Amino acid sequence: MTRLAQTAGLTDVQQEILSTVRDFVDKEIIPVATQLEHRDEYPTEIVEGLKELGLFGLMIPEEYGGLGESLLTYALCVEEIARGWMSVSGIINTHFIVAYMLKQHGTQEQKDTFLPRMALGEVRGAFSMSEPALGSDVSAITSKGVRDGEEYVLDGQKMWLTNGGTSSLVAVLCRSDEGHPEGTAPHKSMTTFLVEKEPGFGEVRPGLTIPGKIDKMGYKGVDTTELIMDGLRIPANRALGGTTGRGFYQMMDGVEVGRVNVAARGCGVAQRAFELGVSYAQQRQTFGKPIAQHQAIQFKLAEMATKVEAAHAMMVNAARKKDSGERNDLEAGMAKYLASEYCKEVVEDAFRIHGGYGFSKEYEIERLYREAPMLLIGEGTAEIQKMIIGRRLLEEYRFQG
Repeated sequence: MTRLAQTAGLTDVQQEILSTVRDFVDKEIIPVATQLEHRDEYPTEIVEGLKELGLFGLMIPEEYGGLGESLLTYALCVEEIARGWMSVSGIINTHFIVAYMLKQHGTQEQKDTFLPRMALGEVRGAFSMSEPALGSDVSAITSKGVRDGEEYVLDGQKMWLTNGGTSSLVAVLCRSDEGHPEGTAPHKSMTTFLVEKEPGFGEVRPGLTIPGKIDKMGYKGVDTTELIMDGLRIPANRALGGTTGRGFYQMMDGVEVGRVNVAARGCGVAQRAFELGVSYAQQRQTFGKPIAQHQAIQFKLAEMATKVEAAHAMMVNAARKKDSGERNDLEAGMAKYLASEYCKEVVEDAFRIHGGYGFSKEYEIERLYREAPMLLIGEGTAEIQKMIIGRRLLEEYRFQG
């Protein structure tokens, strides 16, 4: 283990899990990640390896076949996986959010139906909030679910689904005005629907189309797609929790733990960038000595390591807060904001240390340089995190006049 980003107070079981994951990352992910990323190839063998390790069921309760581990354990595993290749951690994250939402909000029938297969990785999850004209304004959702007897009919277009093609269960947020009078606040008339589908692209079930992958600057390998619903019929018992009007709160609960995950991804990518930078600095020579011996480079390394350490500490704090059962939107927002910003800065410093070679696709830092920006946007932009943080601070520090 490296000196940086250590976590105090872990149990023997947690340490064993993390050691196993780190070994898997070093042997099975890092050696092939850049090659697969350049081909935009889905990491099938890596995913199968993660299934064998039980990672898809890490936080699913033991009664459903999972390992029943904490959010902290999960976040630390994500940090390790992102250190190897951020796209793989994204595959796990969207699956985990759906499993978490089912565990927290699903009916007993929904839990019994999906969680055991999700724990094995046989059913893989994706979740869908965003729409083409939506951005961060979730209240502006136009996709609708209308009750028709014992079914709901879903219509609308969704955007930015991670695992959109490879998933077989998608949690989709829609407007559902049934039982909610005109004038009801938008966030109180949304429902999360559990949509089962076949993996793949095109029309994956009647009324549901998954177009091809969106071509992205980075975050390749994992499939990011649109989702088009046109008269999609699903059973009425596939409204998450068996009721309408709770979808916004269910999704926000999932996104809250997702923000801890994104913070963990930022920590992992930053750690890898530091490793690459400090290693290259000791090999590359200028003016008769390794560049690591130049004060300017030592200053960069010092700043990079401090940012890695600070981001990791905030991520761990946010995860532990959630595990304690307390509200953690403030801590999760701070961790996501800091980790993503610091990740971008650490990656750029490592890129600068590499000089011209950092611009070459032969060097791993080039991939990280294209991946880091996604973390500035995923699970809410920096501006959204600041809004959350600011509002929560005003709640905590209310002026008593």
